[in-house]
Amino acid sequence: MRIDNSPARGMRDLLPADVAVRDHVLESVVAVYRRFGYQRIETPALEDINRLQSGEGADNEKLIYEVLRRGLPAEVPAGISVRELVDLGLRYDLTVPLTRFYGNNHASLPSPFRSLQIGPVWRAERPQRGRYRQFYQCDIDMIGEPSVLAEAELIEATSEALAAIGLTGTTIRLSDRRFLSALAADCGVPDDLRNAFFIALDRLDRVGWGGVRAELAELGFPSDQVASVEEKVRSLAGRPAAKLAGALTEAIPGLAPSVIEDLVTTVSCLDRLAETRELNWEFDPTLVRGMGYYTGQVFEVTHPGMSSSVAGGGRYDKLIGRSLGHDVPACGFSLGFERIVDLLARQPSRDAVAVLVEADVPLADALEVARDLRTVTGSSAAGRVVETVRRSGKFGAQLKRLEAAGFSGFVLVGVEDGAVVRGELRALGGSAEA
Repeated sequence: MRIDNSPARGMRDLLPADVAVRDHVLESVVAVYRRFGYQRIETPALEDINRLQSGEGADNEKLIYEVLRRGLPAEVPAGISVRELVDLGLRYDLTVPLTRFYGNNHASLPSPFRSLQIGPVWRAERPQRGRYRQFYQCDIDMIGEPSVLAEAELIEATSEALAAIGLTGTTIRLSDRRFLSALAADCGVPDDLRNAFFIALDRLDRVGWGGVRAELAELGFPSDQVASVEEKVRSLAGRPAAKLAGALTEAIPGLAPSVIEDLVTTVSCLDRLAETRELNWEFDPTLVRGMGYYTGQVFEVTHPGMSSSVAGGGRYDKLIGRSLGHDVPACGFSLGFERIVDLLARQPSRDAVAVLVEADVPLADALEVARDLRTVTGSSAAGRVVETVRRSGKFGAQLKRLEAAGFSGFVLVGVEDGAVVRGELRALGGSAEA
């Protein structure tokens, strides 16, 4: 059977240059997150299907790759539903597995627990740029911290991680599910239409106010109610930290003071951070995020080069209780790893040296030269990649092939008057001559 790993199927083979960029992103991100105290954990790729289909994963639950039970016969009787044949599924994110992990292991973990997860997830969706059926996620979560210390630190750590990999020009968007619920109540949105109402608002950046008005009208909202929603949202969008509290109080009189205080605290922390380095943020009253498990502040990072967000997360204080039996405060941030990699230019250049060996050089001598180059200490050569490569074809053409493969230099090893001769290290990229 031929397995189709083409991009059209959302499964991809990755060339060395692609993997080099991914490694750069992972190493940079992990280094930053570890400085903030986040500790790596690992969870299995497969989870119980009932946990994956708990109703909190929104549309992602429709995209689960389901796994048949073991021991099924080659044929099953007619009338048996697929659901009866399935007991496991491939995880569609890293948050649901984390909640089970914490429920099983919380007695051995500190509080608050700062978790770092990196790994592949799977969704059976239509592949496109930035969306694949198998892709990596990189998540940090803080479990056990009820205050907005969690939100502020997660956002700061993630913004620093994005800066470390060289992704600039991003904007942090912030909102709160409690604010959205208060907005819906203030505008008289019936409970059974709230999800549809939120979805319509969340599409504002893609369809504009004309599109949102049309969607709400189709749902049966009267024009005066739609106008009230638009007026309130417009009055709140992009408010600076100093004016956010007053604007929220005026626009949504029923909004709890604690929600306003939490939002103001978070954006004040972002304002302070922006004094020390480049950072753009905005309060976005239409930011919803799709997962049903969010209970408080939600946030995304956007980039002008990508139509979807490059990172997102929020507070989910009720989700862990499904595993533990009582609620535990929790907040997390997930990097859109594949989208970030797609935004970064491929950078095949690496600190790698080719030991070019003529045909008459004994193998042991060739390997010794390479070994010496790898073990140089006390200089920039420490940790350098060194590969032994047999001389072949025209010298100039081979140097061009090495440069295209990402080598930064070469050492030529040959035999003169019966003795092995090692040349000087020479740079590739124009300074090396045939």
